[in-house]
Amino acid sequence: MSDNALIRYKDVEICQQEVVVLKNVQLEINHGEFIYLLGKVGSGKSTLIKSFYYEIPIYEGEAMVLDYDLLKIRTKDIAHLRRKIGIVFQDFQLLIDRTVNANLEFVLRATGWKDKNAIAEQIQHVLKQVGMQTKAHKMPHQLSGGEQQRIVIARALLNSPEIILADEPTGNLDPNTGQDIMDLLYNIRKSGTTVLVATHNLSWIDIFEGRVLMCDDDKLMDITEETKLKSVKKELQSQQ
Repeated sequence: MSDNALIRYKDVEICQQEVVVLKNVQLEINHGEFIYLLGKVGSGKSTLIKSFYYEIPIYEGEAMVLDYDLLKIRTKDIAHLRRKIGIVFQDFQLLIDRTVNANLEFVLRATGWKDKNAIAEQIQHVLKQVGMQTKAHKMPHQLSGGEQQRIVIARALLNSPEIILADEPTGNLDPNTGQDIMDLLYNIRKSGTTVLVATHNLSWIDIFEGRVLMCDDDKLMDITEETKLKSVKKELQSQQ
């Protein structure tokens, strides 16, 4: 594994319920990259993302994530791996019966934080990062979709992750709000955190420069090269 590589897959096969979703995956993701993951519904994008934090196990090939060997990882180390990865969901998955502050405190306490002052400071820190420092005592239903997604990003940042995995983070948002969220994620990447965004919205690629991967026909391909990307974008747009 190179010094800069956070994720390395070699000859990996990824299955879901004994069905092969992606085969012969060759992938290296390095520190500070901004990466798009494209592909039709059912092509394996979410399955690949879930494999990074071991929600979907890997049994074939070589798979290293943040120095953990996913083929040999011990049960007690799975939680440690997940603390180093921030996850942003399309459907927010906030606890609707408690405030923003309580949502974030719940995550910190669940991941081993005990000191009240440290918890309060970290919550204020991540809320400031996403421009939501005045919303700590709001309930989720009192926030707009874009505000809720900012809280989800704040939640993903709580344990200072090395990687942010965002699965369709703008899928439920209007275009302007979606661009604000992408701008936020892009700026997080500029601070040194690697960000991977699974998306159907190809316009982001023209606005926010990044590496482009695609799941198609059981394969994962790097299509960043301009000629490849143009043909793929044309094909995907014709299917929308």
